Amino acid sequence: MTHFLRDILRQPIELKRTIDFLSGTGRPALDAATTAVRNARHVYLTGIGSSLHAALCAATLFNRSASPVYLYDAAELLEFAEFPPDSVIVAISRSGRSIEIVKLLAKARASGAIVIAITNSAEEPLARGAQIPIVIPVELDHAISVNTYSTLAATAGILASAVAGTWSATLVAAISDVFIKAGAAISGWQAQVANTNWFAPSAVTYFLARGCSTGSCQEARLLWEEGVKSSATAMNTGSFRHGPQEMVTAGARFGIWIDPDRMREQDLAVARDLRKLGAAVMLIGHDIPDDAGDLVFRLPSVPPSWQFVIDIIPAQLAAEKLARLSGVDSDTFRYCSFIVEDEYGLLPHENQQRDKL
Repeated sequence: MTHFLRDILRQPIELKRTIDFLSGTGRPALDAATTAVRNARHVYLTGIGSSLHAALCAATLFNRSASPVYLYDAAELLEFAEFPPDSVIVAISRSGRSIEIVKLLAKARASGAIVIAITNSAEEPLARGAQIPIVIPVELDHAISVNTYSTLAATAGILASAVAGTWSATLVAAISDVFIKAGAAISGWQAQVANTNWFAPSAVTYFLARGCSTGSCQEARLLWEEGVKSSATAMNTGSFRHGPQEMVTAGARFGIWIDPDRMREQDLAVARDLRKLGAAVMLIGHDIPDDAGDLVFRLPSVPPSWQFVIDIIPAQLAAEKLARLSGVDSDTFRYCSFIVEDEYGLLPHENQQRDKL
């Protein structure tokens, strides 16, 4: 068994632990962050890599509750933005050591902005430098961000819900139940992964989604790139219909997240048309007909807008399976550092040479 798969399998437990933490010993930090966001005139939501994808999930929850946020990649926010008075920055980072996050922390401090850290690492610069650190205690992943992605995405979503005033004991119980049901469903999803013709090493792969699942869609693209070592594309399903569909050819692979409440029939129609054009389609969502795609992962029922807390799991299982079929090692990075702590180049020897100059 790969380390990647081991991390995937323990995910429901880590997610349940996260919600218990934020309902217990982590509640004071969550309450302080909620108050800070409510009192701010400008709220920035940021991360980089998988942490930005976690931010994408939460941004939809903020915006749907009429609590708009500025969503920026941390590298862009660092170099191309200035913070006005009364700003709050919600910075998401599993390690709290990425170079852009560390430099952004200093920039925020100089501008007088309040920083809310959502992280898995208590002793690193982000948690130590933020005025309000929310540190989620999970066992770190071996390499690819799995639990550190999903627990931070859930935490950012919980913060958005708390700001909107919808975070309640009833919602806590409902989402906790979703994690239990997702854990029970994993073995069935694994069986599907083992008995499908959807996989095709080196095939063109597109991922499409809307709303909160946009973060899952982008994270799946990164899983393909990091774990399968294969290129992939991710975008909003609506945007795909405005030109990019010209790339569709027989044998192309698509993964589409179906929202249970919005644009469901329209997106199932996209899946049908893609199959008519010769593409193979993986679908992820609640109560999807088995014949709607070539590989259909049916999720347990979730509260509105909260599908993202579990809908990345089938895609993770698919990525791990395809990596093995492709003969690549999903447990190691060929080029990327586990944590990117400088801003130069891609390869370590180039950075070392620069330091000698």
